[in-house]
Amino acid sequence: MRPKPHIVKVGTRGSPLALAQAETFSRLLESVSGGLIYCEIETYKTQGDQIQDRRLQDAGGKGLFTRELDIVQQTSEVDVCVHSLKDVPNELAEGLVIGCYLEREDPRDALIGPYSALRDLPPGARLGTASLRRASQALYIRPDLEIVMFRGSVQTRLKKLQDGLADATLLAAAGLNRLGMTNQAAGFIPVTDMIPAVGQGIVCATIRADAPDWLKTACTAIDDNAARLAATAERAFLKRLDGSCRTPIAGHFCLTDTGAHMVGEVLADDGSTRWWAEGVLDRTPSELDAAELGLWVAEDIAEARNRKPEGKEPTP
Repeated sequence: MRPKPHIVKVGTRGSPLALAQAETFSRLLESVSGGLIYCEIETYKTQGDQIQDRRLQDAGGKGLFTRELDIVQQTSEVDVCVHSLKDVPNELAEGLVIGCYLEREDPRDALIGPYSALRDLPPGARLGTASLRRASQALYIRPDLEIVMFRGSVQTRLKKLQDGLADATLLAAAGLNRLGMTNQAAGFIPVTDMIPAVGQGIVCATIRADAPDWLKTACTAIDDNAARLAATAERAFLKRLDGSCRTPIAGHFCLTDTGAHMVGEVLADDGSTRWWAEGVLDRTPSELDAAELGLWVAEDIAEARNRKPEGKEPTP
């Protein structure tokens, strides 16, 4: 007799992007279970969803998109929560662990509007973003830009752009891809020009530390090793530099033909200063190797900030 399927309640935010990510996770989990897992998605509104009039760093920083989900998971209202990794604090809520990382999507930022590159925007153009990182990086490249505060879902920000509240905006290419909206992008900014946020393009799923073995096994089966290594390196980098929504910080790890490469930077809020570093590993990395690479790059940046607290660093 066939065993009765396990019902897994999956918690997520209710935005179209969050739902798309939760649906992808659910399909993957069900596909590796041989019919023994069935997922039910439950949506929740977080504090971050409700704040539309100011930047997240002015309202408490990281955790605003996860706290309500953490609570329903800790109280067993749901079994799994699906998050964009860049929204997840380095220190997880008590009793929770990351069960798996899904394959990383395109980590780049996309420029939306009539111009395909920041350098092509007209003098004094208005750039809509609520991201301190994106604003600082854009001002580093184009100090003449006017930054306009844009909050909301992908669809909300596109509507604000259509309404003429800015001349261009920046969105994560990963989000556009997952929503089937890549055609909205005028251009994609190379990582060499604009390093992504730590974890950008990676979706993770948290489970309770005491989750049943069958759920842990299923999560392990869909875990993507390259994404796990990137998450490990980038979050180690972020933790060393005390990164948060209050800090313009960026970091990106990738596997190479010979090993791994990591690049990171910290900027002044107004883009007037940038501290940049990179590291290379000439072997296939373990998780420990990835974490150490992230720390090495972070240490180089910390030392550079101590040596040169003011003034632009030369472009590498």
